[in-house]
Amino acid sequence: MTVLITGGLGFIGSHTVVDLIEQGYDCVILDNLSKTTIDVLDKIELIVQKKVPFTQVDMLDIKALRNVFEEYNISAVIHFAGFKSVGESVQNPLVYYQNNLISTLNLIDVMQTFKVKKLVFSSSATVYGNLHTPPMKEDFSLQAPNPYGRTKLMLEEIFRDLVSSDSTWSIALMRYFNPIGAHRSGLLGELPYGTPNNLMPHVLKVASEEISILHVFGGNYDTVDGSCIRDFIHIMDLASGHVKALDYINRSFGCEAFNLGTGVGYSILDLIHTFEEANDVNVPYTIVNRRDGDIVVSIADVKKAEILLGWKAKYNLVDMCKDAWRWSQTIKENKISNEKAF
Repeated sequence: MTVLITGGLGFIGSHTVVDLIEQGYDCVILDNLSKTTIDVLDKIELIVQKKVPFTQVDMLDIKALRNVFEEYNISAVIHFAGFKSVGESVQNPLVYYQNNLISTLNLIDVMQTFKVKKLVFSSSATVYGNLHTPPMKEDFSLQAPNPYGRTKLMLEEIFRDLVSSDSTWSIALMRYFNPIGAHRSGLLGELPYGTPNNLMPHVLKVASEEISILHVFGGNYDTVDGSCIRDFIHIMDLASGHVKALDYINRSFGCEAFNLGTGVGYSILDLIHTFEEANDVNVPYTIVNRRDGDIVVSIADVKKAEILLGWKAKYNLVDMCKDAWRWSQTIKENKISNEKAF
């Protein structure tokens, strides 16, 4: 079957494309290249040793999106495309609402027109907010604490309403926690456009001495060491979870949410120290003020994914840190531009 991957040249999308192809799926990649570069396609094709169809489309352009479905016989969609920075969403909420909501509504419209009713949606653990004591379970009440999370929560509700009105849809809502790491080849990884918004790219820049010091947001939370706690998951584990979800919606109907994490929480300082030890480098850091919209503790309950998807994370934090550093060194050695994401 042919799967459309929106945002397929981004960090999570590119790794998922590789896994899908290795599992026998045909992929069509859609991306507007606003946060990535076409060079990622070369890396994907180098890993999988075959050409992969790509089309540059902004999903706010519904006509262009419709043309993709006319050109390719799409059977299912994995939807990654969207803005994803918590801090940026707090500063520019309307940009996030416009981009993340309207582009997805356009996608639903076109999928309905072409009778493609199988969708894996990239949601987020931010939909749990600070309401609950971890680990987070899929049936917990939801309350996103920032505009980015609210776009994900709104879209989850839209998908549930859609399935309630049309039972022939099959949708998996993937609530993933904190993906880090890189493809083990060192050819794919996270290197965001411009100033990094995520933690690991900052860690890599400090370890590489491109930045002098890492800013840790908040050191007085009610946690073991005062920093936020996160459930870090290897990007390849996250990718395999999406493949398992695609398998699941191919044999079921309805709308189901799944957590993708390891079920283990590490503090931000834990991550820094593990990275230093795993790679024999120094990552100087300083504690700064808390960041608006941050969740204090975020850890997944992963039982549902284990039972229904047959999925479980296999990489540990040391693996994540080593693979991220290998990717960083590959960039440095090959003098790959650090202005775009691979």
